[in-house]
Amino acid sequence: MASSTSVVLAALFANGAIAVLKFGAWGLTGSPAMLSEAYHSVSDTGNQVFLLVGIWFGGRASSRRHPFGYGKAQFFYSFLVSVLLFGIAGWESANHGVHEIQLVLSGEAHGIGGTETFAGFTFPQVWINYAVLLSAIVFESYAFVKAYRAMKLEIDEHDWSGFREAFRKTANVTTLTALTEDTIALGGLVLALVGIWLTQFTGDPIYDAISALLIGVMLMGFAVALAWENKRLLLGESLPAVEERQLRRLVRDWDGIRHVDDFRTVYFGPDAILVTADVSFDPELETEEIDDRITALCDAIREAEPDVSKVYVEPEL
Repeated sequence: MASSTSVVLAALFANGAIAVLKFGAWGLTGSPAMLSEAYHSVSDTGNQVFLLVGIWFGGRASSRRHPFGYGKAQFFYSFLVSVLLFGIAGWESANHGVHEIQLVLSGEAHGIGGTETFAGFTFPQVWINYAVLLSAIVFESYAFVKAYRAMKLEIDEHDWSGFREAFRKTANVTTLTALTEDTIALGGLVLALVGIWLTQFTGDPIYDAISALLIGVMLMGFAVALAWENKRLLLGESLPAVEERQLRRLVRDWDGIRHVDDFRTVYFGPDAILVTADVSFDPELETEEIDDRITALCDAIREAEPDVSKVYVEPEL
């Protein structure tokens, strides 16, 4: 939890600072790609706030109305982030890009031109964009490294093959969302940098406009993928098959158990897993012996999988 919070705070700091810089650069230069990137950073800043709310809400103690706690709040707010990433940053950026392309094709686009004077020094306006984008890359790289390290620790802990498997299996959606956002942000900055440079180099504003469109399309694509991954946890996904089989084997081989009639696992939060097992015990065992073995089995399951918060073992008659 502490790791997820530090990752989100790093991203919040980076995106807030970058949003201010991007809007300032767009106001001075009028670059379409820069405005798309400004939309992106504003969306990301708001998203980090939602993720922090999810972490806070998900950490609340269980209650009568929520006997298994509020851990799924993080899944909900991460899903909300993906919707906002698509709707605000992605759609607005793509729509702005299409509009700018139409202006270019109709001959109404002004491109990136003019000069600025500061402290007696005159320089091309486009330099403002370069300075802001390169500064943004530094900020985003800081946030990306934090998220990357947190996700790498989880990959090593679960012995996953890499980030692709982690994307499909992790329940730590807060870190996953932050890492995805930071990756997209760096990609968008590179697109904006290339588009602005090509426009300056060729004198054709179409490249800047196309960059704005591509940034929007990229954002919407990643948002859909992120929403899909959050959906699986909101609907109540079980542990990954390998880990679930290990726990089932532990129950099946437990002393006194003849047969496992039913075995289920489900995530109720990033670090909260519910395990239920219906088992048939040796009919010669006394009731007290069965109770003792169930208690020992529950402890063994928690030891084998530390994220298990609740275990229910039901003896079948």
